Amino acid sequence: MPDGPSSPRLTRYAHLLAPAALALVLGLWGIRRGGTLWADEAVTLEIARRDVSEIWQTLGTVDAVHGLYYLLMHGLFALWDQLSPEGGPGLVALRLPSVLATAAAAAGVGALGARLAGRRVGLLAGLVFPLLPVVQRYAQEGRSYALVCALVTWATWILLRAVDRPGRRRLWAGYAALLLAASLLHEFAVLALLAHAVTVARSAVPAGAKRAWLLAACAVVAGLAPLGLFSLTQSAQIDWIGPPKPPELLLFAILSAAGVACAYIASASRRTPTRTRTRTPIRLPVLALPLLVLPSALLIALAPLRHLYVDRYVLFYAVGLALLAAAALDRLTRLPRHRLVPYATTVLASAAALVALVPAGVQLRGPESRKNDAVAIAEAVRETARPGDGLMFMPSRRRVWTLVRPADFRGLTDLALHRSPRASHTLYGTELPAAEIRERVPDFRRIVAVHDVAGQPLDDTDQEEAKRAALREAYEVCGTRRVTGAQITVYARPGAC
Repeated sequence: MPDGPSSPRLTRYAHLLAPAALALVLGLWGIRRGGTLWADEAVTLEIARRDVSEIWQTLGTVDAVHGLYYLLMHGLFALWDQLSPEGGPGLVALRLPSVLATAAAAAGVGALGARLAGRRVGLLAGLVFPLLPVVQRYAQEGRSYALVCALVTWATWILLRAVDRPGRRRLWAGYAALLLAASLLHEFAVLALLAHAVTVARSAVPAGAKRAWLLAACAVVAGLAPLGLFSLTQSAQIDWIGPPKPPELLLFAILSAAGVACAYIASASRRTPTRTRTRTPIRLPVLALPLLVLPSALLIALAPLRHLYVDRYVLFYAVGLALLAAAALDRLTRLPRHRLVPYATTVLASAAALVALVPAGVQLRGPESRKNDAVAIAEAVRETARPGDGLMFMPSRRRVWTLVRPADFRGLTDLALHRSPRASHTLYGTELPAAEIRERVPDFRRIVAVHDVAGQPLDDTDQEEAKRAALREAYEVCGTRRVTGAQITVYARPGAC
């Protein structure tokens, strides 16, 4: 792709426009996902619909790490209500910010590739990024992950500009501001600093740039510290995270190995010279490989101390993967044309990879892609329960499934509930003492229990043990059904099924 001033304007910015357009199309395609909604998105809808004072009080008890995101979504929902007062905010309003953020991230990946290795690599990287299944998934999630990824991407781009002009304080301020904003949306975005530290240390950047980066990094950490310290008081809410599963470790190993292989291919400039001229002392593999590997590797390494690894928490690793894949593809497709077999193999392999992504994209947009579909669970309860039945959530955090469609639970009595989520400024409400729960249970002939599927660890609180004991002692199982990530079991007095 020519880089000269004679290039038409659209061609000159194709590495920005084409990726953004592709990401936008993929994000809008099937944005409703068959009307499904998983539990975390239900939380976003519920919290963002509260007024600012209620949100603030809720953050004092739980989910402070997502506070900025909830406030942003509250503002969006308020605007949406004004534009569409009859419908109110729905799935499109919930997920549109992530779609737009992914488009911005795709353009940012294109900008990174262009600055590191030329506009051809930028275009390839920008197009690879939105095609990655993990990116397509979180481009349509009503959570902060896509926004965080976009902010980290553009912060990284500003970093490249800043190392070339270490005396430009505005650039360093912009870098720190974007990375701090990303970290306030989700604390683990600060791990991008770890990747950037390796990049800056291993690149031939001026000493002044290294000092400026260190000051910017310290500013980000200092700005995040108050939220980080306060969130430690709410650390119990991530107790659900288990140790990395073998499939997760295998996927991380495969992606890391693929990244190393792509970095090796992309670094073969001495053997295969190219026409690309870059404008930064930072080489693409030195930036992309740490971004791909280090944040995830740190969370996995911390598993013996605390289970923290969830791939969406460090979604920006996909930026490094896209850059490395594009650089390797660019290198391979620049082989001399007389080497027909390697060239044809590369083209065919790339085409096969694109075709293989189509089923994944279709599957992601279907109801079956939801392992925890609150809409399907609410509908199943409505179909299963009878008016006057008791209702029991085991554990209590599964009460989040009522937030999306509360009408499906009307006519049922939540046996353990003391105060509702909104009234108690919590996510799941507060529950009665164990003794009171046991006293209420015998008043009902039938109880519908909504609980985790078999094999999940059981909570050992007094309330949860009281629920299990009361059902075990006086009720028999009439039937059970599994709906996505939940199990719905009907208990009844002997002979009342």
